[in-house]
Amino acid sequence: MFRTSSRLADGREILYFDEKPGRVPVPDPRELPAAEPLCEVRRDPLTGDHVTVTAHRNARTFLPPPDQCPLCPGGPASEIPDAAYDVVAFENRFPSFSSRTAAVPPTVDGEELFPRAPGLGRCEVVCFTDDHGASLAGLPVPRVRTVIEAWADRTAGLSARADVAQVFVFENRGVEIGVTLHHPHGQIYGYPFVPPRTERMLAMAAAHSGDLFADVLAAEQEAGTRVVRRGEHWTAFVPAAARWPVEVHLMPHRHVPDLAGLTAAERDELAVLYRDLLRRCDALYDAPLPYVAGWHQAPAGAGRDLVRLHLQLFSVRRAPGKIKYLAGSESGMAAWINDVPPERIAERLREVAPRLP
Repeated sequence: MFRTSSRLADGREILYFDEKPGRVPVPDPRELPAAEPLCEVRRDPLTGDHVTVTAHRNARTFLPPPDQCPLCPGGPASEIPDAAYDVVAFENRFPSFSSRTAAVPPTVDGEELFPRAPGLGRCEVVCFTDDHGASLAGLPVPRVRTVIEAWADRTAGLSARADVAQVFVFENRGVEIGVTLHHPHGQIYGYPFVPPRTERMLAMAAAHSGDLFADVLAAEQEAGTRVVRRGEHWTAFVPAAARWPVEVHLMPHRHVPDLAGLTAAERDELAVLYRDLLRRCDALYDAPLPYVAGWHQAPAGAGRDLVRLHLQLFSVRRAPGKIKYLAGSESGMAAWINDVPPERIAERLREVAPRLP
């Protein structure tokens, strides 16, 4: 993998991850004002949760036609000036977090109950291919491997920043999920705080008498009823308490805090198993599955010995043509109700293997 860094017209960084050497980045021909996003973080006094306010994101690009896609190479609306690329990562033009954001008063309305702070950190877009009509599941294994290298590189880079407490790598796919661009891509958030899910995992792991993630993995492997596929370094399984109609976790067999900590052998197998998992998901209902695939990693600071890297892939599709909407229990109380038994989804994901391309 060959990494090349450049700048876009408004000063944002763009990084090329190529499978062959020789990249000479094309200058960005656009006339853009300097990137000055407005991001702030407020704290909910009742729950302690952080809420990010980003008014500028309301004007972000929404489902443009293919000839105006900002992720296709070299077009008049493109964020990538070059005529072709393998994998690209760049600072999001409409970020939720940015080191360029302006300072804000320390409280809302001068009330200490409502603290606020600049939404520092960084948000990046990762384009998996320059082919607008492709998908991550349809890419060749070597390209998936390059994507993994880009994820690992950006995880290491963002984790080293003073304004980043947690790095989250994820992909949203499908209009049912709420994607605003169809081009195959994902995102990376460098949060200035540790998000609630990681805080809960840290608390549960600290209270557990042993290695929580190792014990969960061992229990799933021993039961076998929810295991989808097991390799030398990774196991894919539907968790026993799955929240979503389709939910799969992919976990390494040893404790690894983040993607940057994976060995070459682990990355090689991950490229194969992850693509296989995505193809199984698409085969479930004989149609591209709308999903969120997020890599949960250890925080950049304290707790790296408690949280093990793992993928959580989930979908809102509960049956062909039917979507699970978050109703009162889930949205209002975060009390989950799943209509689909986890064991049945694991069985179906195993069954579709012979039909994979």
